Amino acid sequence: MSAATTIALAACSGETEDDAIGTAANNNTEATAAATDTPAANDNPDAAQQINAWFEETFEAGVARSPMTQTFLGRKTNYGEWNDASPEFAEESYRLSQADLAYMRDTFDPETLPESEQLSYELFEYDGAREAEGWQWRDHGYTFAPRSGPHMGIPSFLINNHRVDTVEDAEAYLSRIRNAAEYLDQNAANARRSYEMGVTTPRWTYQPMIVTSRNVITGAPFDDGADSPIMADFRSKVDALDISQEEKNRLVSEAETALTESLAPAYERLIAMFEEQETTARETDGVWDVPGGSEYYAYMLRGYTTTDMTAEEIHDLGLAEVERIHGEMEAIMAEVGFEGTLQDFFEFMRTDSQFYYENTDEGRERYLSEATALIDTMRESLPQMFNTFPEADLVVRRVEEFREASAGKAFYQRPAPNGSRPGVYYANLRDMADMPTYQMEALAYHEGIPGHHMQLAIMQELEGVPSFRRFGGYTAYTEGWGLYSEYFPVEFGFYDDPYSDFGRLAMELWRACRLVVDTGLHHHRWSRQEAVDYLAENTPNPQGDIVNAIDRYIVYPGQATAYMIGRNEILRLREMAREELGDDFDIREYHDVVLRQGALPLSVLERRVENWIAAEQAGAE
Repeated sequence: MSAATTIALAACSGETEDDAIGTAANNNTEATAAATDTPAANDNPDAAQQINAWFEETFEAGVARSPMTQTFLGRKTNYGEWNDASPEFAEESYRLSQADLAYMRDTFDPETLPESEQLSYELFEYDGAREAEGWQWRDHGYTFAPRSGPHMGIPSFLINNHRVDTVEDAEAYLSRIRNAAEYLDQNAANARRSYEMGVTTPRWTYQPMIVTSRNVITGAPFDDGADSPIMADFRSKVDALDISQEEKNRLVSEAETALTESLAPAYERLIAMFEEQETTARETDGVWDVPGGSEYYAYMLRGYTTTDMTAEEIHDLGLAEVERIHGEMEAIMAEVGFEGTLQDFFEFMRTDSQFYYENTDEGRERYLSEATALIDTMRESLPQMFNTFPEADLVVRRVEEFREASAGKAFYQRPAPNGSRPGVYYANLRDMADMPTYQMEALAYHEGIPGHHMQLAIMQELEGVPSFRRFGGYTAYTEGWGLYSEYFPVEFGFYDDPYSDFGRLAMELWRACRLVVDTGLHHHRWSRQEAVDYLAENTPNPQGDIVNAIDRYIVYPGQATAYMIGRNEILRLREMAREELGDDFDIREYHDVVLRQGALPLSVLERRVENWIAAEQAGAE
C-alpha cells in the first residue's frame, strides 16, 4: 500500500492513520512508471539525486490520483472530489505500482547508492512485495465496520480536513457533498462483492453501522431537529467567511439541497444494504470462518508485526507478558496498602469514584484541561529525552459527538505538512466511566508527546527523506513507539503517583492481553464472549471499554498484536545498545536513531541500531 493510500484511508476511516485498516490490495493511489524518464543510475554519478527525484515523482503521481490525500496534505487541488473506489481503479493502481517496482529494480543499482537511499530502495521494495502478496486478499478487508469505513469517514473527512477559507472552498465542499453519493455507492458495491464471496463481518456489527449511518442524516435539513453534523460544520465554516449575508444564505441553501437530494438517498441505500445483509450474516466472530480466513490472518499478522511470528507464538508471548505485568501490579497494590486479591484491586479501580470525572460537560472539560496540562508538563522535559523536536503544534480535542459511539477511546491525527492543521490527540468522552483518571497520564504520552506526535510529526518534517517514507508507516513501529512512550517517562520521574503508575501498567497489560485475545479470536476460534471474559478477568478496564475493544479486534484481525511486539523490540534494542555502549550510551541519541529515518519494519530497525552501535564503538577507539 502506498503512503498516499494509507493517508487517504486514515482520513476517511474516522480513526488515526495508525489504526486505519485496509489490505495492501486496497491500493488506489499509486503512480505510473511510464510517467518517469530517469536515466540509469550507473550512467550518472549522482545516483542518489536521481533515485530521490524518481521517488518524489512516483509519490506525487500517486497523490495526483487521490483527491482525499491531496486534501489531507493541506492542498486544495481536486478539492471537490473524492477518491475513485471502483475495482477497475484499484486494478489499474495495482498494475501501476508493480510497474513502478519493476522500473526501480531495472533502473537503479542499490550497490551504487548511499546508505539513506539504499534504505529507501529497500523500503520501496518491501512495500511493493507486501502489496503483491496481498493482492489475492483484496476483497478480504472489511470495507465497512462499526469503527471505520466511508459511512463515518465522509462526515469526519469534511469536518476535520476540508478547510473553507474562500467562497471557492465552500463551493468545493458543496461538490463533495454532491459527489459523496458515488463514492459511497462504489464502496457499497465493494462490500457487496465481498459479502457474496462469504467475507462478512459478524451479524452483531450491522446494527452499530446502521446507527452511525443514520446519525449522519439525522437533524436539519433532513428533519426538524438541530443541524446534522455536516450541515452544522458547513454553516459554521461559511459563517466565518467575510462575505455578504446573501451569499452565505445561498451557500447554506445549496448545502441543504445537496444533503437532502444527493447524500441522504445514498445513505438510505447503504442502510438498506446493511439491513439486508444482517439477516444472513455469520454468527461466528473470528476471521477463520471466512473463505481462506486462516491464511489471510497469517498474512495480516506478518504485515502488522513486520515479523514472521506465528499466531501460536504471539499467543504464548501474550500469556507470558500478562503474568509478568500482573506481578508488577501486585507490587503497587502492596505499596498503596490494598488488602485482597489482584482481581479485588481491579474491581476497586473500576468502581471507586475518585478515579473518574463526572459524566457531564464540566467533567469532560476538566478531562481535556488535565490532559493538555500533562502534555505541557511533558513538553518542558523533552530536552532530557530528545535531540529532535517537531515544529508542528499539538492540541487535545474531544471526539465529535456524531462519531463518539463508534470511534475508539483515543487516537491521533497527524498535522498537515503545510502547517494549516495541528496534530490532534482525540479523546472519546462519550462516557466518562470509560476514561479513568489513573490512565490519563499514559494515554496523553501515547497519543501526544512523547508518543505519536513526536514520532509522526518528526517523520513528516524530515529533510532528505523521500515523501513515501515521510507519510508511510508500519503499525509495529508506530504503535510500538506509542507504547514505548508510555513506559520510558517513568525513568525520568513521571508517574510519581502510584495510581498513575498502575494506570501505565494497566495500559501495558491491555496490550499484552491483546496478543492473547486477538489470536484467541482469529486462530483459536474463541467466541466474542470468551474474549470479553478473558479481558474482564485479567484487566481493570471497565466493562464498556472491554466490549468496545473486543468488537474492534474482531473486525481488525491482527492489528492489535502490533503494539506489544513493537514496544518490546524497541525496548530490547535500547537495552542492547545500553549494554554495548556502557557509559557512552545516550538515550537522546538512541531516540534519534529510532525516529530520524521514519517508520521502519522491525528487522530494518534492528539493523539500523546495530550499525549505530558499531559506529559509536568505532568512534570511541
